[in-house]
Amino acid sequence: MNGSREDRIRELSGGYSGAGQRIGVVVSRFNEFITKSLLSGCVECLVGHGVSDRDIEVVWVPGALELGLAVSLMAKSGKFDAIIALGAVIRGETAHFDVVVNQSAAALAKASETYLLPVLNGVLTTEDLDQAISRAGAKSGNKGFDVALAAIEMVNISKDLSKTE
Repeated sequence: MNGSREDRIRELSGGYSGAGQRIGVVVSRFNEFITKSLLSGCVECLVGHGVSDRDIEVVWVPGALELGLAVSLMAKSGKFDAIIALGAVIRGETAHFDVVVNQSAAALAKASETYLLPVLNGVLTTEDLDQAISRAGAKSGNKGFDVALAAIEMVNISKDLSKTE
């Protein structure tokens, strides 16, 4: 027997080179002062990891509930290696928060499964405005940056898994 079991097991981790990747980004206009910051962090990450400006396409939609349709249409086009959804849903005094959060997340997951494409959910779901500000570039980093990095990695993993041996 040659080497340990760990030496014989194939592992994929994706890597963080976005060179040649085509990325779609769908952004909710609702809470735009937060989502603009998420988009800025997202684009900074993509470009910083080798994705060309020409290979990034941004689509603005009214709110988080509209993200799913735009993501599905972009996925169906076949032009993108991954699609990132960005939004900010801040809890209010009604149950509307729960509906928006659950329905938007379900639509994004369905698009990913339907089109076998990485769809990254960068929709902030926070209890208050301070939490949203913190996660959009203040104290807790920028979640737009974080999901962009995950998108790059998932594209690389998807390509590796799609290769036939």
